[in-house]
Amino acid sequence: MEETMPEHPLAPMQKLDPALMKHVQGSDELIYGDGAVPRKYKLLIAMAFDAAHGAEGGVRALAGSAMQAGATKQEIAEVLRVAYNLTGVGTLYTAARALKDLVG
Repeated sequence: MEETMPEHPLAPMQKLDPALMKHVQGSDELIYGDGAVPRKYKLLIAMAFDAAHGAEGGVRALAGSAMQAGATKQEIAEVLRVAYNLTGVGTLYTAARALKDLVG
């Protein structure tokens, strides 16, 4: 079965306000680029925030990006444990729906 990449969650905003999205995308390297904290960990942190806030699409996209940056499924699982501990079981429901295709 061939995997398809999901549409970027902000794609509609790109169509609506390209100037704003150029600004947002320009800050991505500053925010998510390798630095004192490697990129994959920054993406995992962002994924945890999205899980805690019920953003399934964000969890899905960020988990995929984190894996492309070298994160493992076990790292994703452990980050979600921390998010659950701090924010509650809703985090796990969001993550489970978002990652069902990732974990099969």
